[in-house]
Amino acid sequence: MTFNDLNLNTPLYNALNDLGFTTPTPIQEQAFNVVASGKDAVGIAQTGTGKTFAYMLPILRHLSYSEQESPRVLVLVPTRELVIQVVEEIEKLSKYINNRVLGVYGGTNINTQKQAVAEGLDILVATPGRVYDLALSRVLQLKTIQKLVIDEVDVMLDLGFRHQLINIFDLLPERRQNIMFSATMTEDVDDLINDFFKSPERISIAVSGTPLENIEQTRYKVPNFYTKVNLLIHLLYDAETFNKVLVFVANKKMADRLFEKLDEHFKEELCVIHSNKTQNYRLRSIEQFRNGDNRILVATDVMARGLDIDNISHVINFDTPNYPENYMHRIGRTGRAERKGDAILFSTEKEQEALKKIESLMALEIPLLDFPDDVEISDQLIEEERPQIKEHYNPTKKDENVGPAFHEKKGKNKKVNLGGSYKFKIAEKYKKPKTRGDKNYNKRNKRK
Repeated sequence: MTFNDLNLNTPLYNALNDLGFTTPTPIQEQAFNVVASGKDAVGIAQTGTGKTFAYMLPILRHLSYSEQESPRVLVLVPTRELVIQVVEEIEKLSKYINNRVLGVYGGTNINTQKQAVAEGLDILVATPGRVYDLALSRVLQLKTIQKLVIDEVDVMLDLGFRHQLINIFDLLPERRQNIMFSATMTEDVDDLINDFFKSPERISIAVSGTPLENIEQTRYKVPNFYTKVNLLIHLLYDAETFNKVLVFVANKKMADRLFEKLDEHFKEELCVIHSNKTQNYRLRSIEQFRNGDNRILVATDVMARGLDIDNISHVINFDTPNYPENYMHRIGRTGRAERKGDAILFSTEKEQEALKKIESLMALEIPLLDFPDDVEISDQLIEEERPQIKEHYNPTKKDENVGPAFHEKKGKNKKVNLGGSYKFKIAEKYKKPKTRGDKNYNKRNKRK
């Protein structure tokens, strides 16, 4: 099947020809008629299978020209980087279409975004927090939304956006088309569908956890962090084979720690991305990696989720993720658009259980490679790997001569609350005048 078999229009065909795309991916092929029909739709597909085009092609096909100021299509994504990426994808498809697309996200000047919204738009791509802030300011009107798209919804729920999504639903018109795309189907995703979607049609391209056939997976068993670093450096020195490498780590602390070690060897070839970095730094790192200025990108799961970067030769899992679904998202960064890719997994003895969960989800055993003889095995351990020394409970014998755990009050603290009679005693002691006007009261009493 080719794009010519879909009911597209000339502007979209021209845009696809400029991009060099002739054949739709399975999710694009199966989602087109469902989304175009106006029914609620739920698409489950692996990362890297073209989900953005899958929902935008039918939306743009039926989005007529309008001069109204408020948006008609709202696309919600979990991260700022995804906002920018989705806007770029929509603009590629809209090259010959007269529409207005805007992306908004937190961490930037909201007044600038308010001004851009006020100028009018057709399609708004946003993170949930910022779109809700704009709606509360009344600059953004959501009652004109005809189509709501929630992309990477499983990540959005993992990041705790459920309440923000519900608040946004309250501001939207009841009559609208809901479109949801996700790489995995979790209980939280299913609950959201049951609560807010009306008899949605489901499009599932692959069972959640099924590995992409064009990704070759291998693994190494490694004793500790510093040995992982030595092995990674050994692999990355082969720049011809490892020409564009995405290295995943568990958290921000590990990302900075690994970046510091790799920076000693690879300098300008290296960049890092995680949520503690500034927005400009993150965007610059992604752009430099995408353009090939940097060969190696160290990233956390959330930051790299959903990013569409072409020609990644290898995904290296420096840490074995606790949740097997995260492994699927990681390796989906390579082997995109039906190209071949490689995924390598490092795992310590403590990470073997997480490895078993990954293999169970995929119903596949990842081949174990022999550890290279020329890579040094380090005895040095990081803080998290050192054994925790716990003090044994050693209760002392009770000393029968120990006195009570209180002491006698001092005399000044033994005052008694005299209640209402207290003021009369004070008046008697200091001979206060009975009334303000009786100035000579005390003098008379003294003469007596």
